[in-house]
Amino acid sequence: MELAGLSVREDAVGNIFGRWDGLEPELAAVATGSHIDAIPYSGKYDGVVGVLGAIEAIRVLKRSGFKPRRPLEVISFTSEEPTRFGIGCLGSRLLAGSEDLANSLKTSTDIQNISFLDAAGSAGYSKNEDDLSSVFLKKGTYSAFVELHIEQGPILEDEGISIGIVTAIAAPASLTVEFEGNGGHAGAALMPNRNDAGLAASELALAVERHVLDSGSIDTVGTVGILELHPGAINSIPSKSHLEIDTRDIDEERRNKVVEKIHQSAIKITKTRGVKLSDFRVINQDPPAISDEAVIKAVETATKELNLTSKLMISRAYHDSLFMARLSPMGMIFIPCYKGYSHKPEEFATIEDMSNGVKVLALTLAKLSSQ
Repeated sequence: MELAGLSVREDAVGNIFGRWDGLEPELAAVATGSHIDAIPYSGKYDGVVGVLGAIEAIRVLKRSGFKPRRPLEVISFTSEEPTRFGIGCLGSRLLAGSEDLANSLKTSTDIQNISFLDAAGSAGYSKNEDDLSSVFLKKGTYSAFVELHIEQGPILEDEGISIGIVTAIAAPASLTVEFEGNGGHAGAALMPNRNDAGLAASELALAVERHVLDSGSIDTVGTVGILELHPGAINSIPSKSHLEIDTRDIDEERRNKVVEKIHQSAIKITKTRGVKLSDFRVINQDPPAISDEAVIKAVETATKELNLTSKLMISRAYHDSLFMARLSPMGMIFIPCYKGYSHKPEEFATIEDMSNGVKVLALTLAKLSSQ
C-alpha cells in the first residue's frame, strides 16, 4: 500500500487501510478490499486477489492520470476465515459495529487456550479491552464498497463468462453441537446397552443433509465441517462428540427453518440413543446482504466498456462484503477459478482472469469516486 502511494493505518484488531485522498477529501470514501488469511490446506487466491487486485487497481488509476473526486480506500480485513477463534469475518463484523462480538472477544480463546486479546497484543495490536469499540465505523463512512473475489464455484468457467456481478450474498449460520454418552470398552459393552455419542453425531450429520435437501431449494446448503470424538481410540466407544455445522441460504427464513429442524433432530436423537445433548449453540446467524443497484450498474457499465462478458449471480459463499453492506452500499465482482475449486490447494485463477477483474474494479472505482 505504501509503495502504491497510499497513506496507511491499522486499527486495534489488525484491519489495514490504505487511503488515496481525492480532490474533495472531506467526502465519504469509496472502499475496496478483501482478506489475506486462509484456512488450513487451502489455496492462495481466495481473498488475496481482492487485496492485491485492489492495490493494483489504484496503481492503474494513478498511472492513467486519474484524479478521484472522493477518496479511495483499500482495506485488508483481519481474520475473514473462522480458523482460529471460530468467528468468520471478524474484522469486518467489528467495523460494522458488532457490540456482541466486541464483548465476546474479551473472553474468547483458541484451541491452545490463547485469548484473543493476548493474540492481538502479541501481534502488536491492542491489549486494552476497551479499544475494540474503537474499531467500529459509522454508517456512511463509505459511499460505496466493492470487493473483487474469485467465484469459488464453477459457473463462470463452465459458461465461458469473464465477470460475475453479484446481486446478493447468502446468509450463513454456524452451529456447535455436543453429545455425551456412557462410553466403554469396544469389546465388553454389548450393542443393546450402548449410548454411543459418536453414532449420535453421525445420525445428526445425516439429518443435516436431509433437512437441507428437504428445503426444496438449490440455494440451501449445509455442511458438517468438524466432527470430533472423545476419547478417539479404536477400542473405545465414544463418550463425547463435537460437531460444527455450517448452513446457508439466500432466504433467511428458509435457512432458519433448517436450523430449527436440526435442533429438533438433535433432541430426538438424545431420546432414541439415550445420550445427552450437552451443547447446542447458534454461534452466528446473519441475514443475507443485497447488492446496491447503483454499484451493480457501475460494474455492469465498466464491464461493457471493457468489452467483457458478464452475468448477474448470487454468492453462496459469504465475504467481508456481507458486513460492509451494513455500513454502505455494497457490490462484488467475481472472476472465474479453475473448476470452481476453493478452500483447497488446487484453487487457481489465471493471469488473464485476474487482469480482467482488476480492470473492471479500477473502472468501477473511477466511476463511483467521481460521483
